[in-house]
Amino acid sequence: MQATLVSQVFLPMALFIIMLSVGMSLKLIDFYRVFRFPKAMMLGMCGQLICLPLLGWLIVSLFNLPVLLAAGLMILTLAPGGATSNAITLLARGDAALSVSLTAVNSVIVPFTLPLLAVFIFHLLSMGSTQIDFPVMQTILQMLLITLLPVMLGMLAGYFFPKLTLRYSGFFRSLAMVLMVMTVILLVVTSWPRLVLVLPQLALPVVTLVLSAMAVGYLLARLAGLTDAKQITLLVEVGLQNAGTALLVTSTLLQSPEMSASALVYGVLMQIPALVLIAWRNKAFLMGATKGESLS
Repeated sequence: MQATLVSQVFLPMALFIIMLSVGMSLKLIDFYRVFRFPKAMMLGMCGQLICLPLLGWLIVSLFNLPVLLAAGLMILTLAPGGATSNAITLLARGDAALSVSLTAVNSVIVPFTLPLLAVFIFHLLSMGSTQIDFPVMQTILQMLLITLLPVMLGMLAGYFFPKLTLRYSGFFRSLAMVLMVMTVILLVVTSWPRLVLVLPQLALPVVTLVLSAMAVGYLLARLAGLTDAKQITLLVEVGLQNAGTALLVTSTLLQSPEMSASALVYGVLMQIPALVLIAWRNKAFLMGATKGESLS
């Protein structure tokens, strides 16, 4: 299967269904929490939209990444987590309501902030010999169609057909995750020769980005005196980005295999600290279960 078919058809379809399932889980109250819990929301948005791109720029500069790999990693820092971060927050016993509220706000503003901030960042990266053109209006329209529109459709379905939406929301969520996993696998297979070449360059910068972003999110919440659950939520929301959205931009819109490689490597490697976090947050339960089995 050709990489273009995967990036042009399967990836947009998978992301559309993922965002539809996100919309089916959202309610208007998720937006109202911006005003009910302003400190946590503002800290989360600050960490995602300001601290993370600055941290990404520091890392790509520190590791002196090639321009296109650096651009791909920077796109990731402009794509805050979505459905995946909601699931990880829930499994890590964070504040799921805060996570969903951040996703709700991001689903509205990221289609605009990502292209506009990317233009500025790409301008800085293009000061050398490699020039990068970024189609701003095309990206905004594409992201509105594939991210914001399905969220709105999902919310409307939940509002007008609550029982039907509740019945099928789990199916759509499972379908979305299966499609995304299949898409990532297909992209990895079709891009394998290139990934093998860039993995030594990307592995350490990607891991550094994930761990340092997690630390930034946690420190922001801790210094602000937020509860333990909210600290974990900001750790996840700032630390783990939406690789699906980054792949949409780099693979479907920009059609850059090098930029997509950054998003693919990130999408795989970020699962490791996420699983470690989930295991650590549930260690008491796991130890208790093990102890109970041994006693029986």
